[in-house]
Amino acid sequence: MAAVDLLAVRTFVTVAEAGQFQLAAAQLTITQQAVSKRIAALERHLGVPLFTRTARGARLTIDGQAFLPHARALLDAEERATASVRPGRRPLRVDVIGRRLATAGLLRDFHRAHPAVDLDVVILFDSDADAAAAAIRSGAIDASFRCVSVPGREIPAGIEATPVFDEPLQLFTGPGHPFASARSVAPAQLAGHRIWMPGNLPGTEWAAYYDALAAEFGLTIDALGPNFGVEGLLDTIAGSSSIATFLSEHTPLVWPAVHDLRRVPLRDPTPVYPHSLLWHADNPHPALAALRAHLAARPAGRLDGEVWTPPWALRCHPRDDSARP
Repeated sequence: MAAVDLLAVRTFVTVAEAGQFQLAAAQLTITQQAVSKRIAALERHLGVPLFTRTARGARLTIDGQAFLPHARALLDAEERATASVRPGRRPLRVDVIGRRLATAGLLRDFHRAHPAVDLDVVILFDSDADAAAAAIRSGAIDASFRCVSVPGREIPAGIEATPVFDEPLQLFTGPGHPFASARSVAPAQLAGHRIWMPGNLPGTEWAAYYDALAAEFGLTIDALGPNFGVEGLLDTIAGSSSIATFLSEHTPLVWPAVHDLRRVPLRDPTPVYPHSLLWHADNPHPALAALRAHLAARPAGRLDGEVWTPPWALRCHPRDDSARP
């Protein structure tokens, strides 16, 4: 069957709401004859009469009454489709690795500062900066927070990237772990201790990051076993004297008091996960400019002591956790 003519559908809805062909013609700024032709064409397409002509105007038939809510839904879908690409109307689509990471917090802060901006937070899971860049180039998303390689190595042409946040890591342990009471721990001290991170999937940017961290400091990072999420991970760690994990100091977590979990700072150096904002240089979305300006205006934070990131990663200015997009 041929596609339904949306112009005829709009005319049908206008007549149904106006109750008269003449009044609908005036609202649509066309002739009454044009209205009649559109309705007749729609009735032929559907194979049923939609109106009964009366002395007072036009009354919906039973089929017309059945078709009306679907006709309105078609017009609503058309409006949403148009608005999705209309400058200033469609949501700003921003990709984050996870909704509990610091970059999601940056977006929450942006939304609080700009509540009128329609924001769509998405997760391109199991992907890296290359996949995010491809999604940006295709128009699937407007921007992405990712760990990216240094300029000139991985960023495709047309994609801009600038560091925005260095996210410090901490060691999470249960009360029976050897480092549970430590004031801080150096990454090299963790050699020989099991770091369990079942969410580190091969091919993801975070797996590449932690592989580099393990190689640098001689760590054993175990990614085996089912991934039941952060809560399941913390449940296991709480009862273990040998398993620990890495999480961000900015990750918002709540756990039962009986777990007695410990956050132990990592020092000398502090591993930081370097987040950059990626976007297309030709993207005219006004909210994208607002997001970049918001990130640029963030108060500069400082990290005490030496920090570490993989040598291939683009990161913020040393000792500074913010950058200027």
